[in-house]
Amino acid sequence: MPRTILHSSDPTLVRDTPAASDGKNPYLRALGERVRFLRARRGMTRKALALAASVSERHLANLEYGVGNASVLVLLQVARALQCSLNDLIGEATSPSPEWLLIRDLLEHHDEATLRRIRLSVGDMLDAATPMDGVKTRIALIGLRGAGKSTLGRMLAEDLGFAFVELSREVERVAGCSVAEIHALYGVNAYRRYERRALEEAIRLYPSAVIATPGGLVSDAATFELLLSQCTTVWLQAQPQDHMDRVTAQGDLRPIAASREAMQDLKAILATRAAFYLKAHYQLDTSAAALAPTFAALRHIVREALQLSA
Repeated sequence: MPRTILHSSDPTLVRDTPAASDGKNPYLRALGERVRFLRARRGMTRKALALAASVSERHLANLEYGVGNASVLVLLQVARALQCSLNDLIGEATSPSPEWLLIRDLLEHHDEATLRRIRLSVGDMLDAATPMDGVKTRIALIGLRGAGKSTLGRMLAEDLGFAFVELSREVERVAGCSVAEIHALYGVNAYRRYERRALEEAIRLYPSAVIATPGGLVSDAATFELLLSQCTTVWLQAQPQDHMDRVTAQGDLRPIAASREAMQDLKAILATRAAFYLKAHYQLDTSAAALAPTFAALRHIVREALQLSA
């Protein structure tokens, strides 16, 4: 078992582990890959994560590229900013619970289809997926910003005669301030709690509705599981450039102003979240056609799912 030393002043993280062909320590390289993966899943730019973790952007960049040797405290700050455990970040298989270790070992080598069946069975056992009245007539649109959730969602709600719920606006109502203020004042963890509360209220108040969800909702496993169990979900997909163009066309220049690597970040977020978005009941490519035929395709999908006449 290689000896692990986590200290920012030491030139190597794992002394007894040989360097890879590119000269990088394989442990540091794997750590950097996990940081990038978790950051993309959260939809955070490197600058945003650096600010949230109170570390320099250069230090974080070195960590992600596998050349930075961060102390345990710095890694803990990064883990907290990413809303994950230190175990998730460093990849260590440690836990104080023998039962958890046994469960994890049982699940480790199964494929995605088997894991999904297990997840649903566990959810049923824990009463996490108990259906509510009218669940079949509650539609949730998921996907990144710029996919068309608000535009198509309003059109779909009008067509069906359902209420339209913009979940991000509901988050602001519950919190009593804007989404930007929630993040600035309280952080991403608080935002996820408000998001969960807003979704629970929407489910309770609207048995028949079209819900446009924030793109990062899938980052919280419990909230996403609630959405999947209580709504008919449709993933609205789009090409990265369409995402960027649509957001900036609405007057929001943050994707460009926030980072010179905005497109790379966007592609990383799409790649990381795709596995979660794929759990939606249906999918629709909003880059494939103009608005009218795209809406017609969405209308057909939803009306068929709800067993409504065309």
